Amino acid sequence: MIKSEPVKDAFLAVDRANYAPSSPYEDSPQGIGHRATISAPHMHANAAESLLPYLLPSKSATGRPRRVLDIGSGSGYLTHIFAELAGSDAVVVGVEHIDALRDLGESNMRKSPEGRELLASGRVRFRVGDGRKGWVEPETLNTVSTDPSATDAIEAGRNVAEKDPGGKNVGGAADESDAQGWDAIHVGAAAAELHDDLVRQLRRPGRMFIPVEDEGGMQYIWVVDKDVDGGIEKKRLYGVRYVPLTDAPKKN
Repeated sequence: MIKSEPVKDAFLAVDRANYAPSSPYEDSPQGIGHRATISAPHMHANAAESLLPYLLPSKSATGRPRRVLDIGSGSGYLTHIFAELAGSDAVVVGVEHIDALRDLGESNMRKSPEGRELLASGRVRFRVGDGRKGWVEPETLNTVSTDPSATDAIEAGRNVAEKDPGGKNVGGAADESDAQGWDAIHVGAAAAELHDDLVRQLRRPGRMFIPVEDEGGMQYIWVVDKDVDGGIEKKRLYGVRYVPLTDAPKKN
């Protein structure tokens, strides 16, 4: 599944043992609790290869830093790989629907010096929210700092995102021309539809990789491309089996 040197290098740079509960190098999915899984490595490789043109640092005239959204970030493994691919000025945000999974991704990333630096700099951020609506980062976090003291600002922004879900720039839909749109969106759970909010949040150009369940209960990977003029192209690829993209479990 790995066809390019950048993806190969990214996979070699991130140790799956920091993210998988057991047998980390087997090509199979594993449960990580809370009805979630870490996908098999071949699926992660396929997602990275599919999104690669929108992950690598931009060579366009704008040269704008990459912004990557990982919905259903789970263990945090693919989130870390995306950060390796996207460059030192990129922002990669992992979104989970419950606190425990957000915390799991963050704690796994802290197991390596490289992961700790990504979190401290703000290049990787884990959030709690409804991934079906996409995500918009608080304005206070638009500038990525390499100063470890930025951790306080990152934490403050996360508190804003969690305590004020109706805030101006937290959650919900963003126009694709917004600086807070996304070059690449990866969805790691099966959606019931191609959610309009996610398509709307793609930059021009941008790409989304998402499993979608059809009316017959079958799941397929879809790739959604948005071109520079805002035109949308949707392609159904192959059958898969993912956990569903759902509401957070109800608390007793």
